Amino acid sequence: MPEMLYDSRKIYYEVYGEGEPLIILNGIMMSHLSWKLFIPQLSKDKKVILFDFLDQGKSDKPYDYDYTHDLQVEVLKALIDHLNIKKTNIFGISYGGEIALQFAIKHKNYVNKLLLFNTTAYTTPWLKDIGRGWINAAKTYDPETFYNVSIPYIYSPKFYTENYEWMENRKNILKGVFTKDFLDAMVRLIQSSEDYDIRCKLNEVEVDTLIVGADYDFVTPLFEQEYIHNNIRDSKFMVIKNCGHASMYEKPNEFVSQINGFLSFEKKLTTL
Repeated sequence: MPEMLYDSRKIYYEVYGEGEPLIILNGIMMSHLSWKLFIPQLSKDKKVILFDFLDQGKSDKPYDYDYTHDLQVEVLKALIDHLNIKKTNIFGISYGGEIALQFAIKHKNYVNKLLLFNTTAYTTPWLKDIGRGWINAAKTYDPETFYNVSIPYIYSPKFYTENYEWMENRKNILKGVFTKDFLDAMVRLIQSSEDYDIRCKLNEVEVDTLIVGADYDFVTPLFEQEYIHNNIRDSKFMVIKNCGHASMYEKPNEFVSQINGFLSFEKKLTTL
């Protein structure tokens, strides 16, 4: 089982493929398992690294203290050092995108390209109150209550309605995932984001950056990605149409094409 220790805490990771590395950073409710569907397409010509932040998946859960994003940034740095990677591409979605942004500012020499999907530059009042609603639901320790308060709004209404049978099957799966340990971890992860704000530091991002938003994202609305784009010099900006916050599940083909296209662009130019 591939794992490392960070400050005596176990950090779980998996590596697929060969080539230029791409580290994938999970959204707040996700784990390494969330990406298994995409590995065949993403790892054809690159080394894909999945890992779980503290309080996610198979990584340890630090029951005895609260933390901020700074801890997750340093966990990522430790993983890169553990794998002896000198420079890497980093993809992050939502919570993972926030960690990716902060890493690219603090440890810019490690980053080649940055890919940010459904990401914000700070925890807005809107996002903070959504998070507090999730915390209140988590503290009931009722899986269905937590599902009903959190999951429907992650998807666009059209997708949710047209794929309701799939959503119901997913509900049954997630109800088994939403254990007491998971819900307690969710509370800590949400609280770690409450003071997040790097708006004044966006101009310090100096790497080639792709920012992707979705027009029916009700968790991290599109104008949040537009703000990041407007404040990172020479960044690229794309919109996935008719899509909600969970862009990888609603539009999987477009999702993978955006990643592979951005990472392979320079290689294509050199062959012309």
